[in-house]
Amino acid sequence: MSDQSATPRGAGTGDQPQSEQLLRRVIDVIEAARPMPLSSDSRINKEEVLELLNESVDRLPDELRAARWLLKEREEFLAKVRREGDEILELARARAERMVERTEIVRAAEQRARSIIDSAESEARRMRHEVEDFCDRKLGSFEIVLQKTLKLVGQGRARMQGVPANTPESALLDLSADQVRAPEPEAPFFDQDRS
Repeated sequence: MSDQSATPRGAGTGDQPQSEQLLRRVIDVIEAARPMPLSSDSRINKEEVLELLNESVDRLPDELRAARWLLKEREEFLAKVRREGDEILELARARAERMVERTEIVRAAEQRARSIIDSAESEARRMRHEVEDFCDRKLGSFEIVLQKTLKLVGQGRARMQGVPANTPESALLDLSADQVRAPEPEAPFFDQDRS
């Protein structure tokens, strides 16, 4: 249990999960994309974005494995404390059989064992809730980042394919206020473009 090799990648670090870092890099690549000449569209390196997205998807299982490892640690801790509690109870029962006149000591030992088990179960419940909350927060943040990235990629692709504004498809691609805003389209250069 104390062996370093038993700890999954990213389980004990205070760093951001690697998949989240990769998704943030995808957003940075899209935000830093160079504009195309005479256009409000931007060019992105498709291979680079796809590579980053695929790598982040590949890393998600490692981070989920780290969360499962924490759950396993909690279960092992609870089992160990239960074993210790059972051992204390057995010891107390054996002493009670040998020394009937010392019933007060036996009661104190059993009470102590119950107290240890109760506190261990309480601690295990607390740890389980913390791990579940941690997993839920991480999955929620991954979901938000993936949704934003998907929306940005979809908008970029639609622009590259020339989806005209004011169509139902373009309405689906509008970004919310907390996301990267696309530059406003420039006024038509030629008179015939105004139609």
